[in-house]
Amino acid sequence: MTNPNPGSSQNSSSRRFRVDPLVLNLLGLIVISLVVGGFFLKTELDRRQTYHLTLAAGSAQGESFVIAQALASVTQRYYPNIQITVLETGGTSANLTKLEQGEADLITAQSDVAIGPKGRSLAVLFDDKFQLLVQNSSGINSFRKLQGKRIALPRSGGQYNSFLEIAAHHGLSAGDFNFVGDTESAADAAFIAGQADAIFRVRAVGNTNISRLLQGGKANFIPVEQGAALKLKFPAVNASIIPKGAYQGSPPIPANDLDTVAVPRVLIASKDLDEDVARNITSILFEHRRELADAIPDTNRDVQSLVATSRPPTPGNALDVAIHPGASLFYQGDNRSFIQKNADVLGVLITIALLVGSWFREIGGLLTARQKNRADEYGKKVIVLLEQARNAQNTTQLEAITQQLLDILTQAVKALDEDVLSEESFQSFRVIWQIANEVSKDRKLALGGRVR
Repeated sequence: MTNPNPGSSQNSSSRRFRVDPLVLNLLGLIVISLVVGGFFLKTELDRRQTYHLTLAAGSAQGESFVIAQALASVTQRYYPNIQITVLETGGTSANLTKLEQGEADLITAQSDVAIGPKGRSLAVLFDDKFQLLVQNSSGINSFRKLQGKRIALPRSGGQYNSFLEIAAHHGLSAGDFNFVGDTESAADAAFIAGQADAIFRVRAVGNTNISRLLQGGKANFIPVEQGAALKLKFPAVNASIIPKGAYQGSPPIPANDLDTVAVPRVLIASKDLDEDVARNITSILFEHRRELADAIPDTNRDVQSLVATSRPPTPGNALDVAIHPGASLFYQGDNRSFIQKNADVLGVLITIALLVGSWFREIGGLLTARQKNRADEYGKKVIVLLEQARNAQNTTQLEAITQQLLDILTQAVKALDEDVLSEESFQSFRVIWQIANEVSKDRKLALGGRVR
């Protein structure tokens, strides 16, 4: 049965598959808006992301712990999304274990103790000095005379390792001493009670705990000599002195400048710590010294002055510990370009853009295919009419064929106008249509009809 309106199905098809260029442009604008909006949203989310960090800082009486608490306070003041919990530990060795096991994100450590593969340096906080005190009644005046004596020192941690370094230099080992105290507090108590002949500490000069050990005039310092020679064996240490009167002015304690060695106390971060977080923490140490000092209680005045001595880590003072990339950004002025700073985000955006481009190409290919299919449909109908014109037996049939040809041409022109049919496809269709139209005219003349 002949369709009474041969163009109706085509028009319906045109309406079904037609994609208005305005719609495509709108879709493109929406996609671009989503991409740009997503970029700024991610930037804002990154800024607001809260980082809960653990800083293992040794004994609560130590300078590292006091500075760590001030660092946590001032950091949160300027970067509320960085929240640092300061953890009391047994010292450098315990801190390093926690770092390697993922139980701490930041630690303080003596730089003469080997740092594990996870550690990256942020800054040198201050210099610790080897401080060796003996009972006045012991008659000990040199390190060598400590052999066989009771040493108030726990058999673990960075201080213990440092003591053994000096012992090794003098041809002694752990078995040549009797160590007293399982903890630092117990060792202090044993020395104060006269149950130990000597006590060894790696602390900043002016340490309040060491001042307490000197009270009563029953103890005094002995030197840690041959600092230059010790450095040859242990590169992290440097020859130094404890200044005359550092702990008391009258009478001065020590009585003279006292030879010793110093080792940097380093702030170490996990290599997995976010670069921007590491950079921000490092910036607090150098850009807010006054506020760090103010955050330290007046009962620790000796520690307040230490915040002014922090410095960038170098191979000479941080012993083969790579600098964290975030700290490097701070020291180098963070001269990264916008692209470098947002490489991850831009990578995501480029991926999205490629997907969107692929999507538009797919749509374009689909539209082209549909346009070609539409032209083929028109062409097939024209060929059918061409065959009917050749076989027509009267002019009435030819008039009907001519009318159908005109209807198809009208549909094609409308499809071209609505971008449902491409210009190229329309031109191909028109060639076939003209042939069919000429065949219809010729057949009409042959039958004796009048051609309009």
